[in-house]
Amino acid sequence: MKIGYARVSTDGQSVDAQVAELKAAGCDKVFKETASGAKTDRTQLRKAIASLGADDVLLVTRHDRLARSTRDLLNTIDAIAKAGAGFKSLRDAWADTTTAHGRLMLTVLGGLAEFERELILARTSEGRARAKARGVKMGRGFALTPEQRRQALARLDAGEASREIARTFNVAHTTIGRLARTA
Repeated sequence: MKIGYARVSTDGQSVDAQVAELKAAGCDKVFKETASGAKTDRTQLRKAIASLGADDVLLVTRHDRLARSTRDLLNTIDAIAKAGAGFKSLRDAWADTTTAHGRLMLTVLGGLAEFERELILARTSEGRARAKARGVKMGRGFALTPEQRRQALARLDAGEASREIARTFNVAHTTIGRLARTA
């Protein structure tokens, strides 16, 4: 069975053209969604994958309707494969797990994506180590200066409400609450 997935990013767009193309390609059911491709947890995509059985094929008009990044594409295709189904993009001949050439192409892309991720992690770790060696403090800075922290703690000790103190320093009351716990 062929199952379609159509997605647009904003409410102003329409999935109608994608649905028509998927129906013309023989899809029995089409799951439609309005959601950003950057969002990995999409309700209708999850339902489409859950509805797949052995030897079914999930079709999209273009692979970017399924995923925005190579990593997300490969993770989604892995979920499809675990259901015993295939994946096919109507406009991207290389994105077709129902053929040997398509599986080869996706395997190569998977290897490249993994290699790229390891390079990014290595460069990030090296950069962090160099920064620490130069004395750079990592993480978010303090919302309050040491003098403001001292004043806030004194006001807390005097019984003033943390929300009032927070308002005077233009910070969240939780910032003042953390001061009280660490003092």
